[in-house]
Amino acid sequence: MMDNLRAASSHVVLKIILGVIILSFVLTSVGNYLIGGTSDYAAKVNGHEISRAELEQAFSNERARQQQQLGDQFSQLAANEGYMQQVRQQALSQLIDQALLAQYQKDLHISITDDQVKQAIFNQAAFQTNGKFDNAKYNSLIGNMGFTADQYAEALRKQLSNQQLVNAIANTDFMLKGETSKLVDLVAQKRDIREATIDVNALAAKQTVTDDEIAQYYKQHQSSFMAAEQFRVSYIKLDAAALQTTPTQADIQNWYDSHKADYTQPQRNRYSVIQTKTQADADALLAQLKSGGDFAALAKAKSIDPISSAKGGDMGWLEPSTTPDELKNAGLTQKGQLSGVIKSSVGFLIVRLDDVQPEQVKPLSEVQDALATKVKDEKAIDAFYKLQQKVSDAANNNNASLSSAEQVSGVKAVETNWFGRDNVPQDLNFDQVKKVLFDGSLLGQNGGAGNNSDIITVDGDRAFVVRISEHKPEAVKPLDEVKAQITDTLKHDKAVQQAKTQADKLLTDLKAGKQDALSAAGLTLSATKTVDRNTQDSIVQTVFDLPQPAAGKPSWGVSEDMQGNVVLIALDKVSAGTMPQAQIDAMVKGVTDNNAQLAFEALLQNLRKEAKIKYGDAAQAQ
Repeated sequence: MMDNLRAASSHVVLKIILGVIILSFVLTSVGNYLIGGTSDYAAKVNGHEISRAELEQAFSNERARQQQQLGDQFSQLAANEGYMQQVRQQALSQLIDQALLAQYQKDLHISITDDQVKQAIFNQAAFQTNGKFDNAKYNSLIGNMGFTADQYAEALRKQLSNQQLVNAIANTDFMLKGETSKLVDLVAQKRDIREATIDVNALAAKQTVTDDEIAQYYKQHQSSFMAAEQFRVSYIKLDAAALQTTPTQADIQNWYDSHKADYTQPQRNRYSVIQTKTQADADALLAQLKSGGDFAALAKAKSIDPISSAKGGDMGWLEPSTTPDELKNAGLTQKGQLSGVIKSSVGFLIVRLDDVQPEQVKPLSEVQDALATKVKDEKAIDAFYKLQQKVSDAANNNNASLSSAEQVSGVKAVETNWFGRDNVPQDLNFDQVKKVLFDGSLLGQNGGAGNNSDIITVDGDRAFVVRISEHKPEAVKPLDEVKAQITDTLKHDKAVQQAKTQADKLLTDLKAGKQDALSAAGLTLSATKTVDRNTQDSIVQTVFDLPQPAAGKPSWGVSEDMQGNVVLIALDKVSAGTMPQAQIDAMVKGVTDNNAQLAFEALLQNLRKEAKIKYGDAAQAQ
């Protein structure tokens, strides 16, 4: 049943009711999911109102689906009001179809019980962990989709109802044994053929073309001879890596001194604590401790803090930033020192300082190499950004060339060869650079050389200043440049026409029984080969369009091969083939599924034809 449903779901009509992916679980009884209507409705279907809110939600879902599927291309489509209105109308059409199907299901008394909804939910792998239902996963997923449990359950109920209807239709179509046998014979049929090929290239070599023919073709096909827009560019490339210098020991020492906190571990203290609910309890415990009581044993037995008590009160090592204020203010400075009773927000505390680890500073010798690399990189980056500003100022102050930018940067400008949008030099092949080059802002009057660009930064601490040295707009190539190409095209076209004319004449003669027509034309038939419908050959379609040959006489036809040659075909024999049973079963299933799809489409058409559908103002709103 589910296989039929999956096969049928590829049809555009069935996608209307199978478009919602069910990823929902409910644990309690199902509530109502109602979207209230207003007078500003989208449509009324046999009195059932489709509200503006429902349409807006369906439209939003379709937009999100297309955006995810089309990516960047969707932004261009979304800018077209006509396209988005079409998407909106499609969303409304689907809502109308869903309403019609729901009414039809009601008439047929198709219903889904709460238990069926719950069982379908429990069977969904998306909400299972290790094969078992995971309530936390369920809540997270339906929340991300904007559903409450009741809303999602109602969507699932509708989906299951639709599945019942689809299955009812899909399972009604079948094929008789005789029909299956005839279909297998037709699909698996094999045909024996021979071929005679008229070589178009050989004919083309014998053709002649006049200057007038060439000129006329050039005039009529100028759009085929466009030269792409071309650029020559001068640029200066700045690279932070090229500015790296070996730091001095003084540079490293200064960095170490100014960032010593990065290499310092502050003093750490280790505390143990006993927590009580009342001061009286704390006072009693403190007295026991002062009398020689074991702190760890008392913490395990009496402390109400379950985490520290399990460890005998031990809180582990604490740095100043992680030490609670109550412990900081306890005034403990010596190992083993015991506090008094401390009132806190969680009750009453008794604290003991167990150990002290003094501040530790890594000596420069331990971090010398790492610091040398860091200082080298930091100095290079700093110099890089300062150089960018200087080069930017120079390029803007002298916009007619890159000479000033060259002097300031100490980098010689590079001049490229001619290139187009599809073959940008590797050194400039960055989106940021190409955007500036091709947006027209650097072109001068009449498309010539214009201004310098501002600094263009790209990934990897690199930057460019570019200017367009020369520019060639898109233009038709001159005739002399494409004359040879046109000549070859015209010769080939004449050869094809000659080959087709020759083939038609030969076909007439062969069908008339003139068996020597091929030899008279210098052609011979190939050896027999057997083809079936799956043969990867450009002439197979023609072969299977030919009528079965009469006894002792081939059936003739004309086609073209993959090289564009004209081929005469002699069909000598037609024989039945065989198919594996699995392939037969798949073929029968495909036919029955297709018939079910047609039946479902007809059902929707009839429901629409008989329904009273009234459109409201929201149907056209954007």
